[in-house]
Amino acid sequence: MRANQRVDRAIRLCAAAALAASCALAPASSSAAAPLAHAAETCLPLPHYPGVGYFTSLTASGTSCASAKKVAIAYYHCRIAHGGVKGRCPGGVLGFKCSEVRDSIPTEIDARVTCTKAHEKVVHTYQQDT
Repeated sequence: MRANQRVDRAIRLCAAAALAASCALAPASSSAAAPLAHAAETCLPLPHYPGVGYFTSLTASGTSCASAKKVAIAYYHCRIAHGGVKGRCPGGVLGFKCSEVRDSIPTEIDARVTCTKAHEKVVHTYQQDT
């Protein structure tokens, strides 16, 4: 058996052992089970960007894509209201607390915005021409 085949086999055995261990620890009754985490859902089609630019991605976790789209649009309007094209949205929108990380050049802003409220999370990225 070649070395890479031994590594592949060892990985499969470890994965099977981990799965068996996690099943053994699972509660017998579904009423005692903890709430399940919801995977982030990619929201397509992306909403129309109200300004000169576009949304490049949108994901929702713990909420619907329809709500995520509303958050992304509301965040855009909040930014514009607080400084025009290069503005920032202090705090958040629609009950979500938002933070933004930007990569900017003189003619463009590329940003990732993360908005959270309790167990809900909306992440969107956008490209805005300045």
